Amino acid sequence: MNFLAHIYLSGNNEAVTIGNFIADGIRGKKYQKFPKEIQTGILLHRQIDTFTDAHKTVRESTKRLHKNYGHYSGVIVDILYDHFLAKNWSNYSDIPLDTYVDTFYDSLQDNFEMLPSRIQKMMPYMIADNWLLSYATIEGISKVLVGMNKRTENRSKMNLAVNELQEFYDEFEDEFTRFFEELIQFSKEKLIEIQNK
Repeated sequence: MNFLAHIYLSGNNEAVTIGNFIADGIRGKKYQKFPKEIQTGILLHRQIDTFTDAHKTVRESTKRLHKNYGHYSGVIVDILYDHFLAKNWSNYSDIPLDTYVDTFYDSLQDNFEMLPSRIQKMMPYMIADNWLLSYATIEGISKVLVGMNKRTENRSKMNLAVNELQEFYDEFEDEFTRFFEELIQFSKEKLIEIQNK
């Protein structure tokens, strides 16, 4: 899953949410240098990724992209699934998406010193272009895919995946919806399990 899903699946705890958000940049046991609740978020992120990568419904989505994008298919599906979460946000939260993401951006700024340098450098762009809110539109997702393609020095051709999104829109949305219900339940259970260790 991509940024928005990880943030959402953290629940209402600010520190857990930040931990989940920064987790991709924290390798091995380096998470142990962070405060306990941030550690919880990092460990939850890892559990979510493992569950997602192995899930048969997610694999239906990645299989559709594999021929054109190879091992980048999983990354693309993570981004596409964030689109469907943002687009259908009111099905999952009573807080409007624009309010929710503004609160999260405020939280990042309040905890700036704790963020890894990679996130500190990325954050101004994320907030200025309002990435999380932009996920709700195809145009927003297209910009994300263009940016990701640039980061792979145009090797991934991820910018073209908006074509598959439009062609197989209903299929991707159905797969996301089925999978996300399971992921919400899984994440709630794992969060309790990690907190009780």
